[in-house]
Amino acid sequence: MKEELLELLKKDAYRKGEFTLSSGKTSEHYINCKPVVLTGRGLTLASLLMLMHVDTNYVAGLTLGADPLVSGVALVSALDNRLVNALIVRKEPKGHGTEAWIEGKLPSEGTEITILEDVITTGGSSIKAAQKVIDAGYKVKRIVSIVDRQEGGSDAIKEAGFESISLFKLEELI
Repeated sequence: MKEELLELLKKDAYRKGEFTLSSGKTSEHYINCKPVVLTGRGLTLASLLMLMHVDTNYVAGLTLGADPLVSGVALVSALDNRLVNALIVRKEPKGHGTEAWIEGKLPSEGTEITILEDVITTGGSSIKAAQKVIDAGYKVKRIVSIVDRQEGGSDAIKEAGFESISLFKLEELI
């Protein structure tokens, strides 16, 4: 299962060249997991593997990269007779109604939530998602990603007080 996902990532998510990343950094390595996790097989594999590292009843992630991941993990958890619910953290609060930062069936205050991420570079988006979840009254101890680009993001996540688990490191893709 893990080997199959790695092959899909190598084939459809990894590119070598000259790229400007969302962090503003430039890199010769580009990883976009969406072409993999937006397929049935890729999402199933990623979700099953990520679920192995989820020890909470809720997962959350910053939109857009984590949207399929939190949904996929919730779905495969139900097939495994676990009840993991998905939450989506907005980049900006909803502009109307409740002006919510977090979408989904909200848990009771103090519930622990695992953050999911597709690719970690600086750790900024994962930390932002975790902070919004904490600001809403929940707890976060772990961030689980598909790929760690090995550019300091995992260390930044640890320095922010969270455990960082990645299914793969950049060196496995290149």
